[in-house]
Amino acid sequence: MSNVIQFKRPSLKEKHKGKTLCKSGFHKWEIVKEKQFDVKQGKLITLYQCNRCGERKTKAL
Repeated sequence: MSNVIQFKRPSLKEKHKGKTLCKSGFHKWEIVKEKQFDVKQGKLITLYQCNRCGERKTKAL
């Protein structure tokens, strides 16, 4: 006979962890240091990335 393994379904709390704040516009922005110069515009830029959802935004100096 084989053993039956019970799988645990993720709760809604675990499934949507960290996504509800970003949907409401409350991102957790951090500066990405890798890319600081935009070749097309020829300007220094600051690249921000959200820790929770991974969305990116740029700000020209």
